[in-house]
Amino acid sequence: MLSEVLLVSAPGKVILHGEHAVVHGKVALAVALNLRTFLRLQPHSNGKVGLNLPNIGIKRAWVVAKLQMLDTSFLKQGDVTALTPEQVEKLKEVAGFPEDCADHEHLAVLSFLYLYLSICQSQRALPSLDVTVWSELPTGAGLGSSAAYSVCLAAALLTACEEIPNPLKDGEAASRWTEESLELINKWAFQGERVIHGNPSGVDNAVSTWGGGLRYQKGKISSLKSVETSAAGVKPVAGRSRPPALKILLINTKVPRSTKALVAGVRSRLLKFPEIVAPLLTSIDAISLECERVLGEMAAAPAPEHYLVLELSRGQGGHRTSTSGRPSRNRDLSPSGAHRHEPAPSECPRCGPCLAGPAVPDLEQPEVEAMKQALTSCGFDCWETSIGAPGVSIHTAASLDAPVRQALDGL
Repeated sequence: MLSEVLLVSAPGKVILHGEHAVVHGKVALAVALNLRTFLRLQPHSNGKVGLNLPNIGIKRAWVVAKLQMLDTSFLKQGDVTALTPEQVEKLKEVAGFPEDCADHEHLAVLSFLYLYLSICQSQRALPSLDVTVWSELPTGAGLGSSAAYSVCLAAALLTACEEIPNPLKDGEAASRWTEESLELINKWAFQGERVIHGNPSGVDNAVSTWGGGLRYQKGKISSLKSVETSAAGVKPVAGRSRPPALKILLINTKVPRSTKALVAGVRSRLLKFPEIVAPLLTSIDAISLECERVLGEMAAAPAPEHYLVLELSRGQGGHRTSTSGRPSRNRDLSPSGAHRHEPAPSECPRCGPCLAGPAVPDLEQPEVEAMKQALTSCGFDCWETSIGAPGVSIHTAASLDAPVRQALDGL
């Protein structure tokens, strides 16, 4: 068991195209978002294991000796397999939770306990440690916050227990794990995601693990090398390209949405109006493929016309028609569209969680600020960020911004 403090981060994700068409066998493109989740793992010898999640107000601690005495034989050492419903109920008993608890706060704790107990079984005794996780990502907004959480936990616990080597060398500010280590991190993170979500696709944790971008179709996930980028002090995975990051304006409408209900809506329309909806799904697929092609060209030589194609493709006319069709989906919230007029409060969209649009390269900062102010006046949150961010990384304390260090230190 390593004795040093570990500082780990992993990115969120955004689906560029094909979010609902992917259910019907079409291509979806997912990219890593440069809003990150950060984890601090502090080994100690006080006989306790603690979990602190300041974003959602959770602070829990367990006596290691008591955990050691519990029957956790259902968690087989080194077995990266999904928990059965019966095993999830046993895990709730270990956590001291009621059987009917299903909120994300409780499930985040269960995911931690599952990964801690499973990965750390390789040690002679369960280790005493404190884990704090703080995120720039809003929860429940479809930005992969739970996957980034699971990836950080898996990477930190595997490294602390020396199941994978610590890649950070003397003199480096940050580093990435080898491909072999990333594969193991991703497998464990996927199981952590299953504790929280039940039956996730695996896209979110894969994007958070490897970064850059991924193409998903019919259960197959492959790398979008054209959108892999690097950050200062973070080494890219060997063999992957390093084009410039694509800046975006990310808008959180703060309106709850049910992915399950939206997917059901598309399926219902497809069954009722196959001659109309099937061509729309084909059009969405074509948009995804065109976006993939353009991103590949941008990796070599970005040009203004590329941004125009990306902006037009984000309109997703077919997506609007095939899903809710509500005005809030049809409203132009792309960076170039939002600044054309300032929305009055009565016009503010009230649907969907997060929208993203590519930032036009020649757009002046005052115009960007005007957009953000107009959208903020509607009650939205806005972030200037980028896509194609590096995947899970390990850092020195000095390489992290002061606000991140303060959040992880509980200040």
